[in-house]
Amino acid sequence: MPDQEEPHPATVLDDVVHQRVRLGILTVLSETHECRFATLRDELGLTDGNLNRHLRILEQAELLQVIKGYEGRRPCTWLRLTRRGRSALRAEVAALEQLVGRIRAATDRTDPGS
Repeated sequence: MPDQEEPHPATVLDDVVHQRVRLGILTVLSETHECRFATLRDELGLTDGNLNRHLRILEQAELLQVIKGYEGRRPCTWLRLTRRGRSALRAEVAALEQLVGRIRAATDRTDPGS
């Protein structure tokens, strides 16, 4: 039986994670234990509504946790990456690294002078 090739790295990209804003959300959250909604919104230059829409998708996929509470008397929302979210982000980055490697190798083969 011939060896079966691994799937092309592009086929393993996760549509939930790979979307630009959601990838940004997961990346920012991976850099900290938890993050305030307003901080994340400002860091990524999003509107409240746009950020909320992406957070719902990530929360439904169990990639992040939304924690509601108060800072003093003011309502506040904190966001935290779940274990599943960290794993999904690592898998996405690994697939992207494989894609970059393939692109570099193809470029080296087709344009050896660069």
